[in-house]
Amino acid sequence: MQANADGNLKLRDPLYQRHLRLKADGDGFVQEADYAQAEACYNEAAVLAPDEPGPYIGLGTIFLQAGRLDQAAWAFGFAQRIAPDNAEACCGKAMLQQKRGAFPAAFELYLRCLQFDSDNLVALLGLFQTSCQMGTFVMITRYLEQYLRMHPGDPAVLFCLATLYAREGKLAAAREALLDLLAIEPGKAEAARLLEAVERKLREPAT
Repeated sequence: MQANADGNLKLRDPLYQRHLRLKADGDGFVQEADYAQAEACYNEAAVLAPDEPGPYIGLGTIFLQAGRLDQAAWAFGFAQRIAPDNAEACCGKAMLQQKRGAFPAAFELYLRCLQFDSDNLVALLGLFQTSCQMGTFVMITRYLEQYLRMHPGDPAVLFCLATLYAREGKLAAAREALLDLLAIEPGKAEAARLLEAVERKLREPAT
């Protein structure tokens, strides 16, 4: 009860309300690729609510986009110190490691992010990408299947799963995933090419 009361008081605080507006404005500027305006909003939001991780995650995202990797590491690290279980901060650190080519570290961080938030599509796709870089796909199929059960028809996840199924020799499952994907995105050329390869293998006589 006390925590709820404190939360309600915080939401009514004019400074905190301004922090929320600035954070939302920063997110909007990021969507528009106006990173200078976004950075200004996030910096002001961080001053108004220094115990909130959101502005630092926003700053980390901007720094990562701009190739300012040391600053991105500081921002994501600071956000995680404020909120150790924050999935977005963990995902940001994973993206940073992936950008640096430290694929095993990125893989572990993406896994940790999915433990905090199994619904995080960025982490899921990052896990797939780092798995491809390392040539190992242990655990990734299970996470993709779990996500797809919660979000049926997600094109990116369908393609990742189809690729994995094809690698594992599960050709019927790969074909089904690709047909589902092409029903949603008929013009996806790479899916059509993979489907053609899968169907060619399915027609081959068993040995």
